[in-house]
This record gives sequence, structure tokens and C-alpha cells, in this order.
Amino acid sequence: MTREQFIAEISTLQEPLRRFLLGMCHGDAFTADDIAQDTLLKAYLHYGTFQGRSSFSTWLLRIGYNCFCDHVGKRILDTEPITEKENQIPWEDGREPDGGALYAAIDGLSASEKASVLLFYMEGYSVKEISDILGMPSVTVRSHLHRARRHLKKKLERYER
Repeated sequence: MTREQFIAEISTLQEPLRRFLLGMCHGDAFTADDIAQDTLLKAYLHYGTFQGRSSFSTWLLRIGYNCFCDHVGKRILDTEPITEKENQIPWEDGREPDGGALYAAIDGLSASEKASVLLFYMEGYSVKEISDILGMPSVTVRSHLHRARRHLKKKLERYER
């Protein structure tokens, strides 16, 4: 891949990368942008190692997910949300829900479930591509999507009551 090809690819993928990271960072645009900058820097420094075994977008989002994991440290557990804040949805604290109810519910998922949902439903990646991005077997991605749908249904049913 030449430098010019890299720049052309990056220019089309910056927005999806930032959208994904914004979702992973609970809507914190500053943190998401910091991680996106780290991602783009690492990708630039290593674009010569891109071998084409996956799509360039899969490769870039894999770097982005790794940068996100590095940023939050070892707090990510597949069975628990990153923080207690993630377990709370806005309408549980007495405030009225707004149009962000779905995003608030997504924010309460574990990091792996959240990444799977964002990549599958928001960015349109296949289970195989998500498997490559997150570095986990396809069956695990399917399991995360199934669990995430179940968790989202429960959280959103509370909203409808």
C-alpha cells in the first residue's frame, strides 16, 4: 500500500472510526477523538504492514479497538460494564427519557457487547468482520449480539412502562 492509497482510505474511514469510538466512549467526544488520533497515528506508522488479509476498514477498526482497550486499561471484562455509570439508564434516576434512550441502553452493555452492537447495527459490519476487528471467534460475536439484544430489550421495556 502506498502513502497515497493510505491517505485515500483513511479519508473515507475517519468518520466511521470516530462514530465507533464515540459509542465506545459513552459519547465523550474528547476521549473518542484522542483515541481516534492515536489510532490514525499507529495506522500511519504501520501502514506498510497491512497485508490485505482483511479489508482496510477492518484493519483500521482493529487498531482503533486496541487503542480503546489500551486507553481504558485492563478494566474491560466481557461480563461486566466498565463503570457503574453504564449500569444506570437515564430514566432510572427520575429524569425523563429523551431520544437517546437507545444509546443510553447500549452504553450499559459490556464493552464486547457494545462493540459488537455498534459494529453490526450502526456500521454494518458482518459477524466475520467483527470477529477480525475484536479478535474473537465468530461464535463469540454471535453470542455477544444475542446477549446484547436481550439486555437492550430488558432495558428498553423498563422505559415503556
